[in-house]
Amino acid sequence: MSSEELTSTKAARPLRRDAQRNRDALVDAARSIFASEGLDAPLEQIARQAGVAIGTLYRNFPTRMDLVEAIFVGKLRTWLESAEQALDMDDAWEAFAFYLEKLCELQAHDRGFNDLASMRFPHAACMERTQGHINELSRRIVERAQREGAVRPDVTVEDLALVIWAHTRISEATSEVCPAAWRRHLGLMLDAFRAARARPLPEPPMRPEEVYQAMVSLGDSSTCTG
Repeated sequence: MSSEELTSTKAARPLRRDAQRNRDALVDAARSIFASEGLDAPLEQIARQAGVAIGTLYRNFPTRMDLVEAIFVGKLRTWLESAEQALDMDDAWEAFAFYLEKLCELQAHDRGFNDLASMRFPHAACMERTQGHINELSRRIVERAQREGAVRPDVTVEDLALVIWAHTRISEATSEVCPAAWRRHLGLMLDAFRAARARPLPEPPMRPEEVYQAMVSLGDSSTCTG
């Protein structure tokens, strides 16, 4: 599925003005609360901040994942577009660095999107529709940089998951005290990915099934309900 095909909901009849106002308030509240507290945030808190009853939330978003999709479909589209843009760039290393930077920018200071990007909720509908395409584009970005001798040959696309997981924790830890610290970490990681003067790594890369199992274990630790 391409970025142009990614949509949040099917076309529907316009809502009444008051119903649309309630829906917009719920989306705004969820975006703020998910960003600060993550996808486990209580739905009652979101309804309260939106100024509506919890029943109104469930009428608009029957499940938590429906609400997640409404909030993050735009960021997922930007993720895909960034990968597509990277593949259109002439310089393979610049494309690789650009792609990682854009992904980290999307994650920065948004715990909800961190949860989604790190696959703590791997069965979210919006991720299921795009995960395969994102992985394929990521693989092409890595392999092109390797063919041009820019990225070390022992890197796999699964190694990018380690960057995402590390960035999640760094962003959470530094968002209040040093909001740009993640850029320093990314710079260090980019140097580690360079082919020049690369040394043998002490462990083999994770296999795709191991990455998935790790993602599921993150999801199992969640208290997400609804």
